[in-house]
Amino acid sequence: MDLQNLRKKIDELDAKIVELLNQRAGITLSIGQHKIKNNSSIYAPAREKQVLDRIKTLSKGPLNKQGLEAIYREIMSASLALEKPLRIAYLGPEATFSHLAAMKRFGKSVEYISCDNVSEIFSKVEHADCDYGVVPIENSIEGVITHTMDSLVDSELKICSQILLNVSLNLMAKGPLDKITEIYSHPQPLGQCRQWLMKNMPKAQLISAASTTNAAQLASKKKNSACVASEIAASLYGLTILKKNIQDSPHNITRFLVLSNSDTPPTGKDRTSLVFSIKDKVGALHAMLTPFYKNKINLTKIESRPSKKKAWDYYFFIDLEGHQDDPHVKRALFQLEGMCKFMKILGSYPVIES
Repeated sequence: MDLQNLRKKIDELDAKIVELLNQRAGITLSIGQHKIKNNSSIYAPAREKQVLDRIKTLSKGPLNKQGLEAIYREIMSASLALEKPLRIAYLGPEATFSHLAAMKRFGKSVEYISCDNVSEIFSKVEHADCDYGVVPIENSIEGVITHTMDSLVDSELKICSQILLNVSLNLMAKGPLDKITEIYSHPQPLGQCRQWLMKNMPKAQLISAASTTNAAQLASKKKNSACVASEIAASLYGLTILKKNIQDSPHNITRFLVLSNSDTPPTGKDRTSLVFSIKDKVGALHAMLTPFYKNKINLTKIESRPSKKKAWDYYFFIDLEGHQDDPHVKRALFQLEGMCKFMKILGSYPVIES
C-alpha cells in the first residue's frame, strides 16, 4: 500500500477505537452508579491489576507491554473521572516525584491536590477533602521515610495500593557548571547523589529544600545556584540540565503508598503491612516472628522505629506476602495479636511491581 492508503486505514481504525472507547465509557458510568449505590470505593486496585494483567496477555505485538499499560492507564484514568471526580492528595508542589508517582497510578484525568507535608496528606484523606493520598514510604538507597511510618501508626487510613517509581535525578541550573556555588534539593535526593556530588562538586554548598520542585524554584532565581530534581522541573522553571542521572545507584527506586478509607479485597497476589510493639523481655521479638514461620508466611520487610511514647520502646513494621483475609495469614495475625502490646494492620493491597 502507498502512504495515502495506509493513513486511510489508520483513520478507519481510529473511528472504530473511538466508538469502542465510548461504549466502554458507557459501561463505566453504569459501574460508577453501582459503586455509589452500594457505597463502594471508586478506585479498585484489585480490578485495576486484573485488567492490566489481562490486556498484557491479550497483546500479540508489536506494541510492548509497557506501551500498552501506559495507554490503558489513561483509559482507566478517564473512566475513574467519569465514575466520580476524584481528588488525589500528594506531596507537592507540582513536578515533585510524589506528583509523578501519583500520575503514574491515577493518570491525567483526575484532580491533584498539592500538600506541603505528609501530615497534610493524611488529614485531607481522613476528612474526605481528598479521595486518596499518595505518600513516599521508602527509597532503595536512603531507606524509609520515617514521617510516613509514624503517621501510619496514628491514622485510621488503609494502604490500598503501592507505586514503584524509578527516580532519575539531574543537576540543573540557569548558569554554567563551573560557576555553581550552591546546590538545592530535598534531603532524600541529596543523599541519593551524595557520592557524585562529593566527587564532582566538592566546593558547592548543599542546601536542603522543602521539595525538589522548591529547589528548582530557588535555582531559577538565585545566581550561581543549581538544584537536583526531575527533568520535568527543568522545563517548568526554565533550567538547563547540566548532568543527567547523577544518582549513585542505577537502581534508584522510591516506593509510594496509596492511602484510602477502605480495605482492598484479595487478588491472589497481595502484600500486607502491619505494625506492632512487643513486651520488653528476652526473646520477645523472636517469639513474635514464630507465627509467621509456623504458617509458612514470607516476610519481605521488617523495620523498627522508636514509639516516641516511652524511652527504648519500639514499633516494628512488617510487610508480608499474602492478604489479611487469607486463612493462613489470618491465623498468624490472630496468634501474633495475643502476644504483643499493640498491633495494627495497615492494609492489604495488590503486589504491583511497577
